[in-house]
Amino acid sequence: MPTNRSVWQERPGVPGIIRESLTPTELEDRKLLLKVHTWAINPCDAILQDQSLPFIKYPIILGQDLAGTVEAVGSIAASKFKVGDRVFAFTINNGFQEYVSVDHNLAAKIPDGVSFKEASVFPLCVTSASFGLFGKDFLGLPYPSLNATSTGKSLLIWGGSSAVGSNAIQLAKAAGFEVFTTCSPRSFEYVKALGADRVFDYNSPVAIDEIVDELDKGTCAGIYLAIGSVASACQVSYKSKQKLPVASSSPVQPADVPEGVEAKMVFGTGGVDMFKETLPVTFGGYLVEALARGVYKVAPPPEVVSRKGLDGIQDALDIFKKGVSAKKLVVEVK
Repeated sequence: MPTNRSVWQERPGVPGIIRESLTPTELEDRKLLLKVHTWAINPCDAILQDQSLPFIKYPIILGQDLAGTVEAVGSIAASKFKVGDRVFAFTINNGFQEYVSVDHNLAAKIPDGVSFKEASVFPLCVTSASFGLFGKDFLGLPYPSLNATSTGKSLLIWGGSSAVGSNAIQLAKAAGFEVFTTCSPRSFEYVKALGADRVFDYNSPVAIDEIVDELDKGTCAGIYLAIGSVASACQVSYKSKQKLPVASSSPVQPADVPEGVEAKMVFGTGGVDMFKETLPVTFGGYLVEALARGVYKVAPPPEVVSRKGLDGIQDALDIFKKGVSAKKLVVEVK
């Protein structure tokens, strides 16, 4: 097997260190071994590099999003994949390596016409958005389809120009919802191109009241916070005449939730198995079909950093920490 190298995070608050790692020589039945072509950067990668969280043990290899080619296939995974397939995958950390073992349920073949760098933007943001929108413990919306019919209901997505928000907009539209979203004015046209029907400036002092007025003209299914202020999203629910559940990708603090508002952080336990419920939306169904038919946009668009290989991972993290909007930083192997 080839030599493997990985970016190790020894402890919070320091740059990652590249060193040789073992390449798996025996795969579990449900696993794939991927030779990585691109990695993408997510907020959690930057957070886990800088902050100590109680459920994370260091040293650790960070990285969630990648795309590459299949080098080896476990016996169960062989029913869906073969050596040489172009694949994108979600790794739940452990991704910043040259060779990565992934569960076949959290991987999918890259459709023709989609590049490695484009495919690598999807895994975490689509998984997160689908979990919050369609998971039975959260908003529990009907699944998207290629032939969606209108539900006659609206949905508010707070933070629509973020990576998660960009995909939440598209998934909600494909599930038949009228989509309201928030972002800064410079991203209004971007989110409209993804399918948003109404857009509000989250910085406006009257944004909450304006959103409530519009939502209460019809029936709203709930609020999904992709990024931004949990307190603001909860205020929309509180002021609405409807009882609007809030599913949040950010931690929910009791002080942010007024009395009578139901707000949950989108979070689960159980490893890979917890995502089975939404696989028909992500790696096992709608997303791959919609990409293949050209009806799902690559969003946010990838921005490739200049330095290649594992050396580019820290560069990308440093750029991300300075602020990124309506794009996703990607590192190419070469």
